[in-house]
Amino acid sequence: MSFVRGLKCKECGHRAGVVPEHVCPECFGPFEVEYDYDAMMGRVTRASIERGPRSLWRYRDLLPISGEPRCGSHSGFTPLRRAKRLAAELGVKELWIKDDSCNYPTFSYKERVVSVAITKAIEFGFDVVGCASTGNLANSVAAHAAEAGLRCYVMIPHDLEQGKVVGSLVFGPTVVRIKGNYDDVNRLCTEIADKHGWAIVNVNLRPYYTEGAKTFGFEIAEQLGWRLPQHTVAPTAGGTILPKIFKAYEEFIRLQIVDDNKPRIYSAQAAGCNPVVTAIHAGTDIIEPQKPRTIAKSIAIGNPADGYYVCQTVQKCGGWGESATDAEIIDAIKLLGRTEGTFTEPAGGTTLACAIKLIQSGRIPRDESIVVSITGNGLKTIEAVEPALDFGTPIDSKLTAFDALLEEIKGRADIEERPLVGV
Repeated sequence: MSFVRGLKCKECGHRAGVVPEHVCPECFGPFEVEYDYDAMMGRVTRASIERGPRSLWRYRDLLPISGEPRCGSHSGFTPLRRAKRLAAELGVKELWIKDDSCNYPTFSYKERVVSVAITKAIEFGFDVVGCASTGNLANSVAAHAAEAGLRCYVMIPHDLEQGKVVGSLVFGPTVVRIKGNYDDVNRLCTEIADKHGWAIVNVNLRPYYTEGAKTFGFEIAEQLGWRLPQHTVAPTAGGTILPKIFKAYEEFIRLQIVDDNKPRIYSAQAAGCNPVVTAIHAGTDIIEPQKPRTIAKSIAIGNPADGYYVCQTVQKCGGWGESATDAEIIDAIKLLGRTEGTFTEPAGGTTLACAIKLIQSGRIPRDESIVVSITGNGLKTIEAVEPALDFGTPIDSKLTAFDALLEEIKGRADIEERPLVGV
């Protein structure tokens, strides 16, 4: 059954029915899905969740659909892995990686929001879906639309990484490359939704779309043995995922599924596009737009739609925000690969790099539980890390050539491990 009451404006409280609208007609604030939590009590439990499928749809009662899921039956329920080698390197006691780099079918956290949005689009009777995207969302919308048999248009900035463009085209959508950055694309998509009446998942279906991000937080709590981490670090792009992870924690607390240990959540952004972190550091929730200049293109949104709510969430829970330079992002990608065998895109490198800064500054204590959110796969963005990797020089197919190379490698290792004079 559905526990959805309808939509409610996050600013003035104006209510609407279950309709494909995202802006309050009274104050132009954003709508959010409202649930009947009293009716959930005793019905939505650990046991009821555990009986569900091993996908994001095990949390169906906490999501805004009324019928059967129409896509995403294999999406979600990605690994939460204890990162022991990385923890030892960083000098922390309990470190976890929530790894959506293996989220099926397009290897990013966007499977969660898209599965909910497309299911809702079908319930509303739409036959065309689309999105404004920096890459991962385009991939996911194209794949899930293909599965659902819907026509699909994805709008992207003209200069996206080739892997993400190909990762959309292969599913057969109409890909529209638009001159400009994500903010230019998003403005156009708002006009497209109004004129053509299409379901643009992150525009007119945004209230339902964003609810899918809660499943990231639900899974963390369940996979930790029905407890909340004390610290969660998440990337901030448009601002969807961070407030929804915290909302997931709050809903589980309210339904007495987990104990309240006052979890804190932290925003991670690239230094080349960090309007939200800039606001957090300034002690304000006023977001000043920026022009993105970073390799972390999937989170390079200079005017984030929900940036204000990221600031409010961070302030409410006592979290913080940090930024990472492109060089720090690359170093973090390589560190995660070397210690945990996970290849993340620059968004994940940003999150890890910022988590390291938060730990080193003392914002996150070293003896408390920490979850780092990895939201996308590095195979889509090899251009970002390729220049920092040593491809080596080809050798002859002779053992003498290999032995010479081996001696050279050992010599380099000795130099790297040799202590500095005076240290």
